[in-house]
Amino acid sequence: MDRLLVTTTEREQMVNITHSVQAMIRSKRWINGTMKLFCPHTTASLTFTEGNDPAVGRDFLGALTRSIPYGGGWNHSGNAEAHVKSALVGHNVEIFVERGQILFGSWQGVFFCEFDGPRPREVWVKWFGC
Repeated sequence: MDRLLVTTTEREQMVNITHSVQAMIRSKRWINGTMKLFCPHTTASLTFTEGNDPAVGRDFLGALTRSIPYGGGWNHSGNAEAHVKSALVGHNVEIFVERGQILFGSWQGVFFCEFDGPRPREVWVKWFGC
């Protein structure tokens, strides 16, 4: 298993990790296969979304914050809403790789979603080659 390190700088943040994932593919010389990315944190997640316009990430976080507010009368104090956001967004993504390149739809990117930062984080990576 390999690991990507992600250091967040804000309490809530969308970090585009597409270039880091592609760099790992190049450095490992992975050509054709599937990558499974897993977030081992209960207050962070992984997702795909539009990767060229940073406003999309801000809108994504804004929608979650409006739906799942900080300090919203939760039973668990401190970061309860971060746990809920993380569970709803999800902890893993699967990426197809062909000829050493990530296969994405138009504008798509892979994002690390921080809901309780800032802090250093990891993304675990498992490669399944063909």
